[in-house]
Amino acid sequence: MQSETLSAHGFKCVLGRGAAPRELQCLMAVAAGLTSKEAARDLGVAQDTVDKRLLSLTTKLGVTRRAALVAQAMLLGLISISGNPPVFPDPQRPTSEHDGIFIA
Repeated sequence: MQSETLSAHGFKCVLGRGAAPRELQCLMAVAAGLTSKEAARDLGVAQDTVDKRLLSLTTKLGVTRRAALVAQAMLLGLISISGNPPVFPDPQRPTSEHDGIFIA
């Protein structure tokens, strides 16, 4: 039996683990870096709805900040990155043999 999931913004969530579907949609938007206003526009709801759903979820998970909400949700398996996560280059390491070389 496969669990029902939601996905958006490069994340996926599993339903049936204590969070409402709308809470999970708001969580995925926040995890992707959207503001409440942007998430509301994306979901077709009022900004107040997004804020209330996030407040409800932060209370359920016992955190107070959005970053902590995303981190705790990932630790609990409520949310995960779908597909391959983006790979960011190391800013301290040149990407080619000529990068980082200054020629006057």
